Amino acid sequence: MEEITLFSPLQIKGVTLKNRIVMSPMCQYSATDGFLDDWHFVHLGSRAVGGAGLIITEAMAVSPEGRISAGDLGLWKDEHIAPIRRITDFIHKQGSVAGVQLAHAGYKASSAAPWEGGKYVSTEEGGWQPVSPSATLLTDQKTYSKELTKADIEQIVEDFKQAAKRAIEAGFKVIEIHAAHGYLLNEFLSPVANRRADEFGGSFENRSRALMLVIDAVKEVVPTETPLLVRISATDWRADGWKIEDSVRLSAILKEKGIDLIDCSTGGFVAPKEIPIAPNYQVPFAEEIKAKIGIKTGAVGLITSAEQANEIISSGKADLVFLARELLRNPYFPQSAAHELGFDIELPSQYLRGKK
Repeated sequence: MEEITLFSPLQIKGVTLKNRIVMSPMCQYSATDGFLDDWHFVHLGSRAVGGAGLIITEAMAVSPEGRISAGDLGLWKDEHIAPIRRITDFIHKQGSVAGVQLAHAGYKASSAAPWEGGKYVSTEEGGWQPVSPSATLLTDQKTYSKELTKADIEQIVEDFKQAAKRAIEAGFKVIEIHAAHGYLLNEFLSPVANRRADEFGGSFENRSRALMLVIDAVKEVVPTETPLLVRISATDWRADGWKIEDSVRLSAILKEKGIDLIDCSTGGFVAPKEIPIAPNYQVPFAEEIKAKIGIKTGAVGLITSAEQANEIISSGKADLVFLARELLRNPYFPQSAAHELGFDIELPSQYLRGKK
C-alpha cells in the first residue's frame, strides 16, 4: 500500500484535494456589510498561491444578525455572490479548492473586533440584539441575548439553506457548517448554553436537533458531489459541558447523514487559559473520532512544522491538517514544507525559480 503523506491527494466525493493542508477559517473583521473586498482577495489568494490544498474562508454569516462583528463576511443576499466569485475562480486557477464556512454567531454576535476589545456592541452603539437557545449574559455583564422561538429557529435553518445555495453559485466546492467555538449551533449542542425545555433542549437528541435540521436543509440545495464538513468543539473543557464521548456519538450520526469530514476543534465556553494548549493538543480528538467512527477527520491546534503535520497524516491520526496561525505567519508553508520533507510539488510558473 502506498504511504499516505502530507502531500498525498485526497478525494472527497467529487472533489480532489492536491494535498492534506487546509487553510483553517480565520475571521479578518474587515468586511463592510458582509462584502468580500481586496483584503480578502489577497489574504485568501496568497494562501492558494502558497499551495494549500483547501482554502476555507472565514465564517460567512447566514444573516446580518449572525455576524460575530460588523466586519464579518456574509452570504445573506445575492449581491454578495459576484465579489466572492472573483476569489473562488482565482483559487481554483492555482490548483487549490475553495471552501466556505457557514455560520451564525449566536450570543457571541454584535461584538467589536479583537483589536477593539472584542466586547459586546450595544444597539445604542450601532450593534444589534444577539440571539441564542437560552438567554445568556453578554460580555458587558449587563444585558442578555434573546432566547430563540421555534419560528426563529425555523428562519435560521432557512438562512443556512439560502446561504448554502448562494455559496454554490459563488463557486465554492466545499461547504463547512460551523458548530463549534461557542457559536449558535454549538450553543444548541452544549448543556452549558442550552437550558431549553422544549424539543430543542434537554436530551442529547434534542440538543442536536437544530444542527440536524440545518444539515438537512443544506443538503437540499447542495450538489451530491459537494463535500460537506462540520466543525465541532470536541470538548467544552468543562465537567458540566459537552465531552468527547458526546462528539463520538454525534459523529456517528453525522456519518449516517452523509457528512464527509469532522473538523475537530475544541472550546468556546471557557477562557483559553483554562485549556491545556500545546502542540497537537487537539489532535487526539480527531484521532479518536476517526478510529471509532470511521469518518474522515481534520486535525487542528498549534500545528506549526512540516514534520509535525506530516506525522499526523502518515500515522493515520487525521485525514487533513487545518493550519491557522502558521499560515498567517507563512502563506507559503506548503511550499516550504514540501522542500523540507523532500517532496517535489507543482508551483505557479511565476515561482519556479524558487525551487532552485
